[in-house]
Amino acid sequence: MGITRLRELDSPAAVTAGGRTLSYAELRGAAGALAAQFEGAGRAAVWAQNTLEAIIAMVACLECGVELVPLNPKLGSSELEHILSDACPDLVIGGPDAGVGGTHSGVPQLTVDPDARGNLPEQSFDDERPALVIYTSGTTGRPKGVLLPGRAITSNLDAIARAWAWTERDTLTHALPIFHVHGLVLGIFGPLRRGGHVHHLERFTPEAVAAALSGGASMLFGVPTMYHRLAEAARADPAVAGALRGARLLVSGSAGLPARTFEQIRLTTGQRIVERYGLTETIMNTAVRADGERRPGEVGRPLEGVELRIVAEDGSDAPADGETIGEVVVKGPNLFLGYLNRPDATAEAVRDGWFWSGDLATVAPDGYLRIVGRKSTDLIKTGGYKVGAGEIEGALLEHAAVSEAAVKGERDEDLGERIIAWVVLTGGTSVPSERDLADHVAVLLAPHKRPRAVHFVSELPRNAMGKVIKQQLVAG
Repeated sequence: MGITRLRELDSPAAVTAGGRTLSYAELRGAAGALAAQFEGAGRAAVWAQNTLEAIIAMVACLECGVELVPLNPKLGSSELEHILSDACPDLVIGGPDAGVGGTHSGVPQLTVDPDARGNLPEQSFDDERPALVIYTSGTTGRPKGVLLPGRAITSNLDAIARAWAWTERDTLTHALPIFHVHGLVLGIFGPLRRGGHVHHLERFTPEAVAAALSGGASMLFGVPTMYHRLAEAARADPAVAGALRGARLLVSGSAGLPARTFEQIRLTTGQRIVERYGLTETIMNTAVRADGERRPGEVGRPLEGVELRIVAEDGSDAPADGETIGEVVVKGPNLFLGYLNRPDATAEAVRDGWFWSGDLATVAPDGYLRIVGRKSTDLIKTGGYKVGAGEIEGALLEHAAVSEAAVKGERDEDLGERIIAWVVLTGGTSVPSERDLADHVAVLLAPHKRPRAVHFVSELPRNAMGKVIKQQLVAG
């Protein structure tokens, strides 16, 4: 078997998107027809729109050993130019009728016909060759191309399947973008490796999710913003609550899930959301097991085959006390091969076989991880203490008037750094003062963790996966 089971199954439902379902045989035929046009290409860029055509194109690349570069369909011209210049694809599949334009206008552009049929070429799979080139979000500089080999994809999908008891009997539904590992590797290739069915929603709405779950989907993947909206909808609409209640597994990732959202879903539906933790460079590192304890804000233990350490500032392994903050360091078959054209960045991130993630976490006595932020933006050194921005954000979200929160440190002559918060208020509640929110945090956490300033904003800047872009938060 390659990465998926596309070549060996003829099950009636492989993928549903855009109101249409293809069986494994039909998906195989459509991918084969497209593959006949590859003409020896080694790398292809695919416009990763939430469509059946994009899914066919991505599956065709994967099954033919053509390195796949998913393109965010909302890329600006400068971002697109950077990725195409860096990746140098031999083909572009899908996208605007006018083509990619600019200096890449000569790159052949293919379209996908879901009704076409052909045969996939015979292929021997090399698990150490790059299968995907996925570009990072670029929040700390120009996006880098992450080279993910087949070995990382298959080992990780099999480990996550064992953790979640995920089988061919499951139908997964989600509306995640398919240019990142969450929506593409877990959300598309995951079901196809199991031999199950993926129902991809072109656009997220609580009603669309409820319809998919009521129509037979057993699993839902989402990000915290989606679950917040589902919680609100479930409280108002018994049909949404009932659909969520009937799911086998609700999984959240790509950003921290607020405890309040976890509790709202639990109270309304009886479901406890499963959380997990991953990165583009490693796919999934940890997960709460389907039969494990589900605690808000905790992302479980390392997956089978994944070695993981929490390294304190002095280089020692942080104690499993649930308090000491350290950097997440990962080793295992899920690791990427390196950054495309960036040996300097690869050498900085991977040392002695360990990937230094830049993510900060604590580990509980039972081995459960809690992610508290990014080392570059979320480790705040204030008054001699080390504080994770994530725990302050979680405390702010416990306040009834707070809908969203982001926290970071800013230079302070007295404290070293002072804690600053940006808050989006919940409609229909009394407006708290800055002092009210600071005191609220000081009650839930140690007093030195209270914000020294709170800015009220209408929205927080976020990327496509729902993560807050803290570099854009500026104190007024």
